[in-house]
Amino acid sequence: MSLPTLETTPIPGLVVLRLDLREDARGWFKENWQREKMIALGLPDFGPVQNNMSFNAKRGTTRGIHTEPWDKFVSVANGRAFGAWVDMREGESFGAVFTVELDPATAVFVPRGVGNSYQTLEDGVTYSYLVNEHWRPATPYPALDLADATAAIAWPIPLTEAEISDKDRTNPSLADAERMAPKKTLIIGANGQLGRALNAEFPGSDLVDMVTAEGVTVLDLTDTAAVAAWPWHEYALVLNAAAYTAVDTAETIEGRRIAWAANATAPATLARLAAEHHFTLVHYSSEYVFDGTAELHTEDEPLSPLGVYAQTKAAGDIAVGLAPRHYLVRTSWVIGDGKNFVRTMQTLAGNGVSPSVVDDQLGRLTFTTELTRATKHLLDVGAAFGTYNLSNGGKVTSWHEIAAEVYRLSGRSSDDVSPTSTAEYTAGKDMAPRPTNSVLDLAKIEATGFVPEDAFTALARYCTS
Repeated sequence: MSLPTLETTPIPGLVVLRLDLREDARGWFKENWQREKMIALGLPDFGPVQNNMSFNAKRGTTRGIHTEPWDKFVSVANGRAFGAWVDMREGESFGAVFTVELDPATAVFVPRGVGNSYQTLEDGVTYSYLVNEHWRPATPYPALDLADATAAIAWPIPLTEAEISDKDRTNPSLADAERMAPKKTLIIGANGQLGRALNAEFPGSDLVDMVTAEGVTVLDLTDTAAVAAWPWHEYALVLNAAAYTAVDTAETIEGRRIAWAANATAPATLARLAAEHHFTLVHYSSEYVFDGTAELHTEDEPLSPLGVYAQTKAAGDIAVGLAPRHYLVRTSWVIGDGKNFVRTMQTLAGNGVSPSVVDDQLGRLTFTTELTRATKHLLDVGAAFGTYNLSNGGKVTSWHEIAAEVYRLSGRSSDDVSPTSTAEYTAGKDMAPRPTNSVLDLAKIEATGFVPEDAFTALARYCTS
């Protein structure tokens, strides 16, 4: 079978496919839906879960303009039908109309929010549609009057002669019709420093966390009942900024349980939900999934976590990788709005303290504003799903060099920060192991067109904010 061809239409996302129909004396054969070939043409991998068939006994049977909240792939199994579509989505294309005649060699992909209708041109036409959500009783959706003067659909058979249901005769005009809102964005871990930064980058998102706050709803991803009750089908994008980051406490009995729940179990739950509800999952990980022995950590480096925190993050990475549509953003040395290394150094500088800071752990800072900017970039350019390293750019530094720069920016001498080794700093302390080299290779995300900002440029701005 040869590849079908794809034709765009005035309605964004609605496309016509001309299928390869193989005919002989016995009849015909076609590949009505072939995932690999359709995706190669540019059709979204929309993941159909239900196939519906509608048999129409009489010529002129006309089905109403319905806008169910899911994607459809429509075709006819036999005969001919006149297909009509009206964009019912919020935005500039609202009210756009497209029509085409459907026969066995023609199919149409209908994105969520586009009203779908047809009129049979022969007796005994069977209409087929694949959908990517299971039908739910009493699901509300916009509908449109078949005779709406604004849409002005040129029905081949006058509606006065057509077979139409009583319900479809009472649908509203375009001026009065409901507009379908796009699917939403959900930020998990909205109270944290990354969650707050994501909320600024993705305004209007739904916000959840383990603890309530203004505008934030409580959602525990380890609570089976709460997860089952949440309306996951309403979301196109889920940003998981939740994590347990108490590296040393994770080594304790209680800390271990919490770390595994937050960093491994919850991401595994989200990966399953992403597959089931077709949303894009963005999850944030850490260079701690590596032991720090490599000179430069690439995205495909085998995982080699050291402590419990690191092990739980690695487990979460593996789980998220199973989501069909995912971005796993792996980062290091995160600095944002809240308690962190830079703010601690500023406080010490202001209090006249001269600390010792390790100089044998190497990496680059990552500001939450850079994380959110990179996230928006990956989504906007439609980058290939998968794992991306992300930190600020510039030279590789030690924690000691960063602390010295913070002191300089705070009006203190950089010499007031003395260097020490990790072995000296941790001697006699109950601390989890840490990778000595946290330097991430940024080539993959740079290849998408993203240019990381120099870490010390961002640091100077952060210290004066």
